[in-house]
Amino acid sequence: MSVRTPDPNPGWLSDDHFAEVRRCMPILYVEAIPIRVDGIGQVTEVGILLRANDAGEITRTVVSGRVMYGESVRDALERHLEKDLGHMAFPQMPVSPVPFQVAEYFPLPNGGLYTDDRQHAVSLAYIVPVTGTCDPRQDALELTWLTPEAAASELVAEEMEGGRGSLIRAALAHLGALR
Repeated sequence: MSVRTPDPNPGWLSDDHFAEVRRCMPILYVEAIPIRVDGIGQVTEVGILLRANDAGEITRTVVSGRVMYGESVRDALERHLEKDLGHMAFPQMPVSPVPFQVAEYFPLPNGGLYTDDRQHAVSLAYIVPVTGTCDPRQDALELTWLTPEAAASELVAEEMEGGRGSLIRAALAHLGALR
């Protein structure tokens, strides 16, 4: 039983058809790690979402969602940021559509660093500075702002689904924010 809020625009496939496609081919996703920066561009906080997964477990994760048919990567990223953080988050969208990392999620054990029991997914991962007030919506229960050190900790990584703790660490390393 799913605890997620139904997407008001579910795309071009029915739920049953999409489940079948998930079993047959990789699905493209975007992921965003919201950050706050100070006046000189140093990362001061990392936003991590609390949500219930499909199994009903409460886990930590990042902004994430699939790219719809006919939708640009930029539009998908903007849609998922607004869906998860609210319309007053004021994300600073990347100038370039090039992600800081491509994460590949496998449904098989030991398939890779990242896992997703539902599917084989390929995710374009972005780091997105946020300047406004975040009010999580849809299936996000809360957004917690952590220091870079706390966000990169093993304790937080253990609470994150699918290996996303490694994605957080990779983002902070990419920014030079780990000490």
